[in-house]
Amino acid sequence: MAKGWADFSAIGRALRNRNYAIYTAGIAFSHTGLWVQRLAVGWLSWSLTESAFWVGAVAAADLFPVVFIGPFAGVLADRVNRLRLVFVCQALSAVQASVLFLLTAYDLITINLLLLLTLVLGVISGLNQPARQSLVPSLVRAEDMTSAVALNSVVFNVARFTGPAIAGVVIAGYGVTPAFAINAVSFLCVLFALSRLRLPEQAGRRARRGRVLVDLLVGVRYVRGHRLIGPLLLMSLAMSLFVRPVNELLPAVSELLFAQGAAGLAMLTAARGAGALAAGLWLAKRGHVDGLVRNIVFSLLVASVSVFVLVGTGYFWIALLAFTAFGFAMSTGGVGSITMIQVAVDNRLRGRVLSLNGLTLRGLPALGALLMGWAADRLGLVVPLSVGAGLCAVIFLIALRWERRARGRIAELSSD
Repeated sequence: MAKGWADFSAIGRALRNRNYAIYTAGIAFSHTGLWVQRLAVGWLSWSLTESAFWVGAVAAADLFPVVFIGPFAGVLADRVNRLRLVFVCQALSAVQASVLFLLTAYDLITINLLLLLTLVLGVISGLNQPARQSLVPSLVRAEDMTSAVALNSVVFNVARFTGPAIAGVVIAGYGVTPAFAINAVSFLCVLFALSRLRLPEQAGRRARRGRVLVDLLVGVRYVRGHRLIGPLLLMSLAMSLFVRPVNELLPAVSELLFAQGAAGLAMLTAARGAGALAAGLWLAKRGHVDGLVRNIVFSLLVASVSVFVLVGTGYFWIALLAFTAFGFAMSTGGVGSITMIQVAVDNRLRGRVLSLNGLTLRGLPALGALLMGWAADRLGLVVPLSVGAGLCAVIFLIALRWERRARGRIAELSSD
């Protein structure tokens, strides 16, 4: 029997896992601080330069390092204590936020320093992501993993909603400096939570000897030959390269298309977060993966149409609705893909496969934001964003044919 929207029993079961409940509480604070800082960095980069290219370049500095770091971080996550690696990365992120706070507080920040510090955070995030995502199956029972992965998205997107709201008030009233302080303090919560986790032996040290490149190539060959994971990563690639960059260019969208400034940026970001939150709740309460691949495919279409509406309307309230739908689509595609990968992947290769997924979710949006920012400075925002949405729509048609042909195989893999 289908579950109603009010049935959240699957979420409750996930939270009854002690380690997962502690971990989730900690990252809730950390993610909120992260989104406060992200909004502040985007607005600061625009304020310092008033250039869409520089906004895209700073976004790329945050996201693009995963292209080089991520695959090797995946190998590392399969070899060492994942919990310890996550702890170290969170501590280094706290240091980065503190330095950013001090530079802005003493009016020493420049666009070059902002780019450098964002690049540092991008490297840390590239190291952290495979280990953090690989840690989740160690925190919950196997039957609760689907809801746990989706609930991680709920927490992240609650932060995506509340963080920009906090940042909008703080930046409008006090400037960007307090926003960076909020993020630095938020890391204390997640560090405390990580210190309280008690994990079984298999979640600890996995040290192995051997060539790193050989391990990396094993992961690549595994993904290429997998009947489900390979196509899912290709769909993530399309969304990340063609439509996701609009999120990194939001400061320019808010100012150039709607003349709404920092307040509009906060509202657009919060709208995206609200849509993503709704998607995360929907996925978490399902508690199963039946039909999830089809939902991922249709998220390509919804994301494409949303971007067309965003750049085609002159009404800000319509843009907010479109970006809410965009957030729903991106969360459905992203969380759905991670959920299917977590269910289908061989645990011995989990870190490597998730690192490749992280490459598509972080590295390619960086490249897309950089290219679209460069094109926007020359052609305006509408042309590059519309071209990207059109390409995403084409990929949807291809993916829809694949899903119809492969439906039987997908069902077999989902039930394994």
